[in-house]
Amino acid sequence: MLATATGVLFAIIVVYEMQARSESLASVSPQELIRLMNQGALLLDLRSPEQYQAGHVAGARQMSGEQILKAAETLKKHKEKHVVVYDDSGSLGAAAVRQLAAQGFTNVCALRGGLAAWRADNLPLSRA
Repeated sequence: MLATATGVLFAIIVVYEMQARSESLASVSPQELIRLMNQGALLLDLRSPEQYQAGHVAGARQMSGEQILKAAETLKKHKEKHVVVYDDSGSLGAAAVRQLAAQGFTNVCALRGGLAAWRADNLPLSRA
């Protein structure tokens, strides 16, 4: 019985570690985002237009959840490029990454911690 419990615990740990690694591959830190921006990454701000106007990462394009669902049509020239999505806290990013990946985007990830992480690193916001 002890051996079975140990085996089950080991399996749970392996699954947890695999899930954590796959999620970390689908997200980038603010510093990694800067590197991707310098390489021409497309940034998608998932927040409302009002929040976007109040301050966003320079060069970001505001897109709603409905627009993300149709991104394959509107952003087809970016399917092979790096695409980074973000919201305020990072909670919507993973869902947007999955949605874009399902539409054929090959290099899509989320900003880990969202705009809150960007602000925490004292990085600039654009209001234009």
